[in-house]
Amino acid sequence: MLPPSGVSRSLPAQGAAILSTTMAIDLSMPVLIVDDYATMIRILRNLLGQIGFENIDDASDGSGALTKLRSRKYGLVISDWNMEPMTGYDLLREVRADPELAGTPFIMVTAESKTENVIAAKKAGVNNYIVKPFNAQTLQQKIESVFASAQPAV
Repeated sequence: MLPPSGVSRSLPAQGAAILSTTMAIDLSMPVLIVDDYATMIRILRNLLGQIGFENIDDASDGSGALTKLRSRKYGLVISDWNMEPMTGYDLLREVRADPELAGTPFIMVTAESKTENVIAAKKAGVNNYIVKPFNAQTLQQKIESVFASAQPAV
């Protein structure tokens, strides 16, 4: 169905309007994706783009991510758990142990839903946890949850 004449209709990327209107999240903040699987990096880049994020960087392992984190301030890290030589869990522990990086929001992504992994990640200071497979809506909800819990109570 066409809009009435004289009315233009533009639709944002799926999810962009929802995220930007429900929470004050800076969609231009730098986001670091950490995964050793290039296809997963591409998928995450696409999903973040659908949500409305514009400034997306990536690293193929935890040590590469640490180098990037120490040279630039990121607003969010989304990391795979299973990587070599440094796992996402090891990266998380390094980030939380570094006073300069400790406050960086961190979401762990994994194919494993083992309870012990979730507990270990929570104890290490992860802000949220996503089990593969997932879609843009799930990713958006997890990001919103991370930033909602970071907001002071009114």
